[in-house]
Amino acid sequence: MPSVALKRASLEDLKSHFPLTFPVPTPKSHSDLITTKEIQREEDLLRNPTSFRAWWSAINSTREEFVALQKIEPSSTLPDEVHAILGPLASPLSRLTLQRLTYLYEAALVHFPNSFKLWKSYLNMRSGFVLGKLVIKKRAGGKKKLPEMKDALEEETEDLEDWEESLDPVVGWEEWRSLVATFERALMWLPKLPRLWLMYFAIFFHPKCPPLLSHTHARRTFDRALRTLPPSLHFRIWVRYLLWAGRKGGETTVVVYKRYLSVDPSITEGFTGLLLSSTNSAPRPLEAAKLLLSLARKAARGEYTSPEGKSPYQLLGDWIDVVEAYSEEVGLDADETDESNDAIAREESEAAEAAIFKPEAVSKDGQLIRFAGPAVPVKADGTAAQPYDPDEDPSSSRRLNIENIIQKDGLAVYKDQAGRLWTGLATYWIKRAEFDRAKKIFEQGIKSVLTIRDFSQIFDSYVEFGESLLNAMMQSLEEEDDDSGEIMEEVDLRMKELEELTDRRPFLLNDVLIRRNPNDVLEWEKRVALWGKQDEGGKQDEQVANTYSKALETINPRKATNNLHRLYVNFAKFYEEGGTNGQADKDLESARKIFDKATKVNFKLVEDLAEVWCEWAEMEIRHENYDEAIRVMQRAAAIPKNTKVNYHDHTLSSQARLFKSLKLWSFYVDLEESIGTVESAKAVYDKILELRIANAQIIVNYAAFLEENKYFEESFKVYERGVELFTFPVSFEIWNIYLSKFVKRYGGTKLERARDLFEQSLEKCPPKSCKPLFLMYAQLEEDHGLAKRSMAIYDRATQTVADADKFEMFTIYIAKATANFGLPATRPIYERALEVLPDRQTAEMCLRFAALERKLGEIDRARAIYAHASQFCDPRINPQFWSEWNTFEIETGSEDTFREMLRIKRSVQAQFNTEASYLAAQTTAARQGTTKVNDDDVDSQDAMAAAEKKVAGGTKGPAFVAATATKLALPDTTAQDGLTAAPTVNADEIHISDDEDL
Repeated sequence: MPSVALKRASLEDLKSHFPLTFPVPTPKSHSDLITTKEIQREEDLLRNPTSFRAWWSAINSTREEFVALQKIEPSSTLPDEVHAILGPLASPLSRLTLQRLTYLYEAALVHFPNSFKLWKSYLNMRSGFVLGKLVIKKRAGGKKKLPEMKDALEEETEDLEDWEESLDPVVGWEEWRSLVATFERALMWLPKLPRLWLMYFAIFFHPKCPPLLSHTHARRTFDRALRTLPPSLHFRIWVRYLLWAGRKGGETTVVVYKRYLSVDPSITEGFTGLLLSSTNSAPRPLEAAKLLLSLARKAARGEYTSPEGKSPYQLLGDWIDVVEAYSEEVGLDADETDESNDAIAREESEAAEAAIFKPEAVSKDGQLIRFAGPAVPVKADGTAAQPYDPDEDPSSSRRLNIENIIQKDGLAVYKDQAGRLWTGLATYWIKRAEFDRAKKIFEQGIKSVLTIRDFSQIFDSYVEFGESLLNAMMQSLEEEDDDSGEIMEEVDLRMKELEELTDRRPFLLNDVLIRRNPNDVLEWEKRVALWGKQDEGGKQDEQVANTYSKALETINPRKATNNLHRLYVNFAKFYEEGGTNGQADKDLESARKIFDKATKVNFKLVEDLAEVWCEWAEMEIRHENYDEAIRVMQRAAAIPKNTKVNYHDHTLSSQARLFKSLKLWSFYVDLEESIGTVESAKAVYDKILELRIANAQIIVNYAAFLEENKYFEESFKVYERGVELFTFPVSFEIWNIYLSKFVKRYGGTKLERARDLFEQSLEKCPPKSCKPLFLMYAQLEEDHGLAKRSMAIYDRATQTVADADKFEMFTIYIAKATANFGLPATRPIYERALEVLPDRQTAEMCLRFAALERKLGEIDRARAIYAHASQFCDPRINPQFWSEWNTFEIETGSEDTFREMLRIKRSVQAQFNTEASYLAAQTTAARQGTTKVNDDDVDSQDAMAAAEKKVAGGTKGPAFVAATATKLALPDTTAQDGLTAAPTVNADEIHISDDEDL
């Protein structure tokens, strides 16, 4: 007790220092306000009271003197408790300075009451001594010039003032009140300046602001500022006003925000968060739910854009979150929901009837005048507004029909996001302990969604609900003993339902996929497979048959996915094989009915219809009904009167184009070949050819069939018809088979006919395909004709075949000429080959030609051939050619011929010695794996190279003049032995002595 009394005594001592600024201190009431050094200053102010500079200088000097004395005066002499209570006024110096500055400011304001600079400085000084030292916050960047209210609230929250060492509101109540009175006097003189109002509002955000000032007085001050300032400045006031209201909570927050939302609804989302905030003493979920519902509907109509970037569906999701969290406060119960749904259904039926019997309006000038009926809301721009809806009115206490809202505003609009909506509605009923209704909602949702994602979401929530309910019942079973029997029965029932649900999952998922696309054949087949796996004592056959029937009734053939015909075929096989397990009786009649029904379906592809007919015939064959199979194919291949039908014309039905299906006719002809007669098979083949739908394989098969049955001439006629129907390259294969069969059959007995056939085949044959025909033709002449004609055919072939085949053809031609007429006869062939073949192949042919001449002992002709081929052989790419020539000269030549070979080699190398040729040579050599030949290696072979290199270095041009490619000129073989052809004279040849190369 003595300590409490001591504290009270010390508190009274602290209170005795106040008030300091009320009434305003003067030298008469406070003798220590003016010192002897300040008397002259006071006299100057009395003589010049209208000099603002004099007053400002006096105020600044007093303030600077206080700052200097404050640094000198020790602050550790006062206890911490005094500092905590009095804050900036803890020391006598600060209290005296406050009085001196107050006296000077008040005296100056008597003469300058409209000076904003003076009032602002005065208010900052007074606030610093009461509110404490202002903390300066560092800010990166500047503020937006015209921000949205949401952004402005966030920025202003970060920029709210913080203070240090403020005056206690109990001890210094008089100073707090005096500060507020000073602000009021300032606003009386300068009411239109928003900066003063904002400085005033800072007091209400102070953590130690007295309750008498921070509640009712603050609200009235904000309202007074809005009434006083022009509308263009209201935004700055509303930012602080909304922040203050959000901190107060309760009715104040609701009232203030509603006032602002009537002008700017952009912060409605933030307002709903405040209504449901945990700091709010009285949450208002119904109002928040109605506001969110209103925003979601407006956003769906395009009348509202969320400042947070939320879509209409996301806003509806926020509304569902509120409904789930506050189900009792927001929505109707089960009975009320049923009554509301019935009332809505009656209103919709009455509106539909009224729309049907609505009389037509009549007007003479086109302007209709409305005489009666309920009031129609109209916007300011004259357009019709939405009618009043209590579900969107926050002031209405009527709770919401959650089921109707989710159906109308959710499932009817966002069909691809149905999973979240169904689970939200089910969760709402679970929170209200309406478990049966929640189960009904889950079942309804699973049977209506169209995507796997939505199905998985609903199914997982459904299973989780069942497990949680089962766990809760198990816990109650452990706690209660009286009604354990009933609880156990219910537990068993729930467990059975949960197991059935998990077993139904594949069927439910398949239902989703079929609802998404009823024309998906693959999903219907999966459905059949699911029923086929069930073990229900024979009932699965009935379910499979029903599934097939439902699928065939549901699927639109023109919109169906691939393999619709397989559904009919499998359905027919189901009856044919005796059900799923084959235990039932085989029902061929039902299978035939299914096939007959399938043949009348307008499939997208003619091939699908043809497959149905073929499967029907195969079924008859499997059961040895061969005559029935033939009759089925005869029905399928019936030719209409009008055969000028385009097979690819999709505007016609598949039945109208079926007679041109090659697949159908191929199966039909195979069937006739297997179980029919030769005549019937020939008739079918002839029909195929008449319809002009045969391909090369049909021609070959028809001819092979006739050949097997000893109809050789008819088979040859078929080949002839085939080559008339098709052009190259397809007819080439037919010609190849035809000619080989003909030659094999008749050999040389019908030589003239064979020659005519070969000539016909070669007449239109392209060069790239005629090589095999020429070889076959020449072989025929060799075997059964004349060798001379054979050589003529080979000669034609070398002129006709493609360039890629000419080298091989010349090789064969030379070999045949050698075998028939000897080596000398091949010389003209070689000469023509050198004229026709490309450069790369010419070099190879020259080597062979030179080898021939060497065998015949014509050394000079061989040397001339080497010289001719040298112009095509770069030493860096074809070192083999030069090596062979070098060997030839060593074995058969002289020094002069060897020197000439070296000169030609250097000349050729100079000819190819360009940058492009060099790079090409390097690339080719690397690809062929040959050794890279450098210029230094070639030049170092003899002294001649050094001289040529020196000359080439002193001139810009090449060392040798490239010789032009000329026709090969060989010595006359009829000349006398030992005579050689005269060498070609080169005017630019460099003459060097013979001794230099030794």
